[in-house]
Amino acid sequence: MLASKLPHVGTTIFSTMSALAQQYDAINLAQGFPNFDIDAVLQNCLIEAARSNAHQYAPMPGTMQLRAQIVDLISKQYNRNLDPQEVLVTAGATQAIFTTIQALVHQGQEVLILDPSYDCYEAPVVLTGAQPIRIPLGLDFRPNWAQIRASITANTRMLITNNPHNPSGTIWGPDDFEQLESIMQDFPDLLLLSDEVYEFIAFEQAHQSIHERPQIRDRAIIISSFGKTFHITGWKMGYLVCVPELMKEIHKVHQFLVFSVNSVAQHALSLYLAKVDIQSLAHFYRQKRDIFRNALAESRFELLPAEGSYFQVASYAAISDEPDTDFCIRLTKEFGVAAIPLSVFNANSEDRKLLRFCYAKTTETLHAATDKLCKI
Repeated sequence: MLASKLPHVGTTIFSTMSALAQQYDAINLAQGFPNFDIDAVLQNCLIEAARSNAHQYAPMPGTMQLRAQIVDLISKQYNRNLDPQEVLVTAGATQAIFTTIQALVHQGQEVLILDPSYDCYEAPVVLTGAQPIRIPLGLDFRPNWAQIRASITANTRMLITNNPHNPSGTIWGPDDFEQLESIMQDFPDLLLLSDEVYEFIAFEQAHQSIHERPQIRDRAIIISSFGKTFHITGWKMGYLVCVPELMKEIHKVHQFLVFSVNSVAQHALSLYLAKVDIQSLAHFYRQKRDIFRNALAESRFELLPAEGSYFQVASYAAISDEPDTDFCIRLTKEFGVAAIPLSVFNANSEDRKLLRFCYAKTTETLHAATDKLCKI
């Protein structure tokens, strides 16, 4: 009989809700992908790349042109000076996360994961023979630093953080970084995996990056995503940054997992980064957030703060006392809008009657969805 290495893993809620949305012809605000065109400038860069000779294997860590552009981006954005050897281009942020954990976490060690959390954190921890330790965030979706500190043992190898946060859309404050630095100082063998894929989608409060924290960044692996930043999720293009000592081990896994990633996409992105105003992205998504929030202001949903990413969390407690998964299914079938229940992001399946909507959609889609939601 086949023994599964991931016995508790089945079809994800994202696949389930997207299939349900298709079956019932519902508006899909569940899965986190945009439904609008990419930038025309990027399209032209892709055409230029396709007409070039960039069709063979790229160098294992990524093309020098793209890594140089990433170094320049981080210098301008965060005032951190890097060498291209401290950058690895990956087949999306998920591959970066998987590769990092496989390379740096050993059997029997522990990895701290803050819930609600991205579902791809736990699997690579389990596959490497380590133990995921799930720690709930506070009711405001910010870290409970006392509980995090108390959870660290002699076996703790890594802490995974996500800021701006998916699914809640919250952004850390200055005190959070000070608390993190204190913990990292007190536990010198602890590594930090900082998932910052929504770094350029922050609104009233600017995103602060681990790139800007010199006390701890040399023990951090910082994950970024071109897919999220430039709404090209299907390209599966991301990158990670860390010091050479850690990168050496990550390269060992990366070369046998994918060796190198899409050469045409790398060439297109290196051209695009030289032209794009990355600061305009926050305004672009702020407009979409505000359209969505304003349209739901008179609905029966209670909207929680949406400080970053392209997700809006809403409470349906005034509408129903159903479990959140049941409510999401009924919302899709009866009202024609698909969302994601927040309980699936928690190891303990805590249900606070909250849903996550993705507002990375066209204005027409947002108006059509909110019209339906306001009738509930």
